[in-house]
Formats: sequence, structure tokens, C-alpha cells
Amino acid sequence: MARKISITKEMLIKSAFEMAREEGLTQVTARKLASKAGCSTQPIFRVYSSMDELYDEVYQMSVTYFSDFYGKYPGESSVPFANLGMAYIEFAGKEPQLFRLLFMEEKRCGASLFGILNGKTNALHSEIAKAKAQGAKDPSGIFMKMWIFIHGAACMMMTGDYDLSMKETAGLLEEAYASFLK
Repeated sequence: MARKISITKEMLIKSAFEMAREEGLTQVTARKLASKAGCSTQPIFRVYSSMDELYDEVYQMSVTYFSDFYGKYPGESSVPFANLGMAYIEFAGKEPQLFRLLFMEEKRCGASLFGILNGKTNALHSEIAKAKAQGAKDPSGIFMKMWIFIHGAACMMMTGDYDLSMKETAGLLEEAYASFLK
């Protein structure tokens, strides 16, 4: 009789994702994952042909996690790009390892920064359309200027060098947008 498989792909990927959230993807090794999942390395390589295949799946889970985070973020500002910026900055503070993986690593599994931000809901396209509807002559150009500001603040948040409240941050994003309209 064949031995029953007790370690599933779902168990492995869940453990790998948790490790990536806590320690960073670089710390997800076959041995550490096996230890966390309570198995040998054999089930990992039964399910995945390589660790790169597992890493790609963790990456895709991270993209979905960010998209869900943004989707649940309370959009309180009518200023284009402000809510996206607030969610991005807060995500950097709450999920520094995932932020690093998604937005600071070269390997993006074929995903562009625009694609990650746009997500399944076309969030970035919606923000650009909102800016255009409010009279912005170059909404994509304004987004790029805003993004430099937003990403810098998020990096500071991730490293613990950001000491502004989220209310102050919202005010700064709204001021930045207004100044870029000129």
C-alpha cells in the first residue's frame, strides 16, 4: 500500500509565505522550510522542482497580499494618488519584508511595478483617470512625481526612519499633488 502524503503543497507554501513575511524570502531555504513545516526536505522537492519555483509562488502570493491590503485600505482622500500612497507607505511599515520583496528587489517574476500597483482592480488606472477628470493636464507625469515622493516615504517607513503620523502623511501627499498640478 502506498504511503499517505501528509505534507501538502498548501502547507508548504503557507509556511514559506509566513517565513518570507517574518524573515524575508532570502531566509526561506529548503532546510528551514522543512523545519517549519515539520518534515524533511523530500516533500518540498516532491512538490516543487526547485526552490525558484517555490519562490515564484511566494512572490505571487505577496502580490495578491499587497493587492488585498490596498483593496481594504480606507480611501478617505479625494486627491488622486493620496490613498494609494497612504496604503503603500503603511504597507511598508506593517510588512517590511514583503515590501522589500515586492518593491525593492530586482526579481519581480515578470511583473512590473505598474502592474503590481494596478493590481486586479486597475487601481492605478483609476487614480490616473481621477486626476484627469479633476483637470490634471499630465496625470501620468504627476503620478511619476508623486511616486518618487511616496516611495521615498515608504522606504523611510520600512527602515524605521519615518516619524510622521498617517494624518500628517495624508496632508503632505495632498500638498505634493497640488504643487505638482502647477
